[in-house]
Amino acid sequence: MITLVNKPAKTQGNQTLVLVFESVRSMAVYNGLMSKAVVLFLVLVSTLGAEVFPMTLREAVATALKQNPELTLARLDEEKARLGVRLARDPFTPRIVVGSGLAYSNGFPMSIEGSAPSVVQANATQFLFNRPQSYAVAQARENARGAEFGAAAKREEIAYRTASLYLDAERAARIDALARKDAESLEKVLETVQAQVREGRALPLNERQSAFNLARARQVAESLEDDQATAETALAVALGFAAQDRVRAVEQERIAPALAKSEEEVISGALAANKDLRRVESQIAAKGLEMRGARAARLPRVDLVAQYAMMAKFNHYEDFFRKFQRNNGQLGVSFQLPVLPSSGVGAQMAQTQTDIDRLRVELTVTRNRIASDIQQSFREVKKASTGAEVARLDLEVAREQLSVTLAQMQEGRATLRQVEEARVVENDKWIAFYDAQYNVEKARWNLLRLSGDLVSSIDTLAGTP
Repeated sequence: MITLVNKPAKTQGNQTLVLVFESVRSMAVYNGLMSKAVVLFLVLVSTLGAEVFPMTLREAVATALKQNPELTLARLDEEKARLGVRLARDPFTPRIVVGSGLAYSNGFPMSIEGSAPSVVQANATQFLFNRPQSYAVAQARENARGAEFGAAAKREEIAYRTASLYLDAERAARIDALARKDAESLEKVLETVQAQVREGRALPLNERQSAFNLARARQVAESLEDDQATAETALAVALGFAAQDRVRAVEQERIAPALAKSEEEVISGALAANKDLRRVESQIAAKGLEMRGARAARLPRVDLVAQYAMMAKFNHYEDFFRKFQRNNGQLGVSFQLPVLPSSGVGAQMAQTQTDIDRLRVELTVTRNRIASDIQQSFREVKKASTGAEVARLDLEVAREQLSVTLAQMQEGRATLRQVEEARVVENDKWIAFYDAQYNVEKARWNLLRLSGDLVSSIDTLAGTP
């Protein structure tokens, strides 16, 4: 800070300089206060409207299946494919156009766009026999069926992603609570060590070590709190909520889903009912119909044609024709036989066959991937279950050790510091146990996703905590 003293002997210019510096300092203070106010306002605005939604796993998955944006897009694609069937069938329904070609004729009555001048005219067309278009309708139906498989596959994907994000949020909340308990225990340890240092029964190094352990525990707790917020926000976005909202996992007793099938049964059932396989098979069938439609371009085509026209008398038809009739109509068929089909038909068929060959390769790769993923998932379930059992036994040892330390403290053979350190060890074992349980449940949900039983298994969970 620069301080200027206005002495009587100084000139008026120095007084002006003092006033300028005072004004600058006042503006700086004002701008600092305004900046803090703006930041506080922006924080309040960003949090305004944010909401926390407590949900169980079943409720979270059900909400995601209703309003997840990606699933909504898949349903729109499915609806678009269904409408494509109606669009392909449209030429087989009569199309009637009514209009007027009214005109005044001077001389011989000429035609207007191929029709004689008329007060009212109507034209109707309809496909009666058109094999390429019939195959196009069948292809549209197959595409709609494939879109249904795609939407079902997206539904299972969203259900698994939601379950996975829910487990992440639940794990982060549990571990964050245990980390804060660690910090509380280490704070008590620091207070005990500080008292011992003041009494001369401990070295200052022990106090610094305890302070470091406490600071590290608090840092871990803050990091886990950020992880929890990130996981809850990601879960809220997956459920279709706004980015500022959060979905919080509700604590509930939940058993990891059971696996009643063997590995061979799961692989066999997945290959028979997997939606990705059914979608690729549907694409192959649709391409086959497309090739048959291209081949059918050599077949004849029969269309229904009908037209009606009411002529006007002032066109002087009676001056040029022996008989005049106001109401006129035609009904018949149009027959077309391709004599020399386009050379592009062969190229189109070859291109379609290339697509079919590519899809068949994709089908084989998908089958192998599903079988391999299921085998790997079974191994992961087994590995996670073994780790969970080890973590459970380790936790039991830590809990028993804490009980022994508490009993020793009551007998005067253990200090409060030793008890709190034993609590920290127990909390660490709880964290390892929760992680192991998390790995088991997530591995089982992944296996159920691969077998196609994920959504039905989640529906059997209790919906209340």
